Amino acid sequence: MRIDLNADSGESFSSWVMGDDAAMMKVVTSASVACGFHAGDPSVMRTTISAAAEDDVVIGAHVSYRDLANFGRVFVDVSPADLTQAVIYQFGALEALARAAGTTVAYAKPHGALYNAIVHHERQADAVAAALAEVRPGLPILCLPGSAIERAAVRRGLRPVIEAFADRAYTPAGTLVSRREPGSVLHDPGIIAARVVRLVTDGVVEAVDGTPVRLAAESVCVHGDTAGAVAIARAVRAALVAAGVELRSFA
Repeated sequence: MRIDLNADSGESFSSWVMGDDAAMMKVVTSASVACGFHAGDPSVMRTTISAAAEDDVVIGAHVSYRDLANFGRVFVDVSPADLTQAVIYQFGALEALARAAGTTVAYAKPHGALYNAIVHHERQADAVAAALAEVRPGLPILCLPGSAIERAAVRRGLRPVIEAFADRAYTPAGTLVSRREPGSVLHDPGIIAARVVRLVTDGVVEAVDGTPVRLAAESVCVHGDTAGAVAIARAVRAALVAAGVELRSFA
């Protein structure tokens, strides 16, 4: 058994600090780095990339709507053409900083409202896939199963990588419970670790109503902005290792 453990990273901005990227890099195998649109700035991006490279953590572009004020968590009705250029711009900025640090960007992961929108928004999903196909043919992209972006990625010659979430609650339909709902974010490291082990070893995650949901994932995410994120990631990693699971990046 093998799984990737990823974290959303580089989400500080100037003197405003979000998460503990340096500690998280000691735990995860992939880091999705904010590209300046929902969080991050050139200095934060370079620092995060360097920390990841030092710990042999694979780097991904965490692309978003241009929405610093709302941390990228509000839907933006941007035109597909503009969204394509915005994704290319973000990927290019992160890739330039990665090359300067002696590494490269190996995958992409949309963030927040964009991630959720392209589960069902066909035009925006295709715009994101088109952008990534232009900058890196065959690029892996993290996504939910059965989503519009998974289909668009296949059409555009990208590699869709199914992702599960350690610290988020699921609906019986296998989608994420909205952050506006109580109980949508989980915080107990022991409970989270046990559910991730079940997910990886049995392919099942329990929904909020107790329904078992089948989910075959190649990567599991711990959100860097969740309270106690590093403790959660450490508990998840330790439980997976104890269960005989190999941790290795999909990219």
